Amino acid sequence: MEFLDIPLFDDDFFKMIFRFSLNLVFLILIIRYLYYKKSKKVAYLFTYFLIGIIVFFICFTLKKFEIDLGMALGLFAIFGIIRYRTDPIPIREMTYLFVVIGISIMNALVNKKMSYVEILSANTIIFIATYILENINALKHEVSKKITYDNMELVKKQNEKLLLEDLEQRTGLKINRVKVNSLDYFKPSANLTIYYIVDAEN
Repeated sequence: MEFLDIPLFDDDFFKMIFRFSLNLVFLILIIRYLYYKKSKKVAYLFTYFLIGIIVFFICFTLKKFEIDLGMALGLFAIFGIIRYRTDPIPIREMTYLFVVIGISIMNALVNKKMSYVEILSANTIIFIATYILENINALKHEVSKKITYDNMELVKKQNEKLLLEDLEQRTGLKINRVKVNSLDYFKPSANLTIYYIVDAEN
């Protein structure tokens, strides 16, 4: 049955719903339980979910016109260079955007040459790889920063634990260790070097 030369329903509807559900599950796993758990940046949740959903439906719709691989890669490249005119997207956020777009295109363009076991395996491998790389210690490194500190009482050796707690509260950083470079009893103040762990991208 058609309306204005457009079919009211065809069997591709069930394919679309199943593939979209699969895509949405992995978007939730990657965006909510990997990205957000580490970054706590709520603003990007909105962006990633909507881009993932929109890219999926665009690609699924264009697939009806039997676009070739070159066209698919062209679409991927176009979406892959998205950036906002306000602030540049950090490398980590850009990587997650790349992942979101990639799995959405992959799930939308799958055809009879690729089984659902293969597409499920591909999604799972991407998720596992992202999880491992997000949590591997090798991607983190220790950096240092020199600061001027005003509480001379806590600089004493016996108050090292209290000094770390005070510095963490002031800086918001998880500090591994502190080095006292110099003391100025006239101000009074101390020149310290703090050491803390950050992601390799920072």
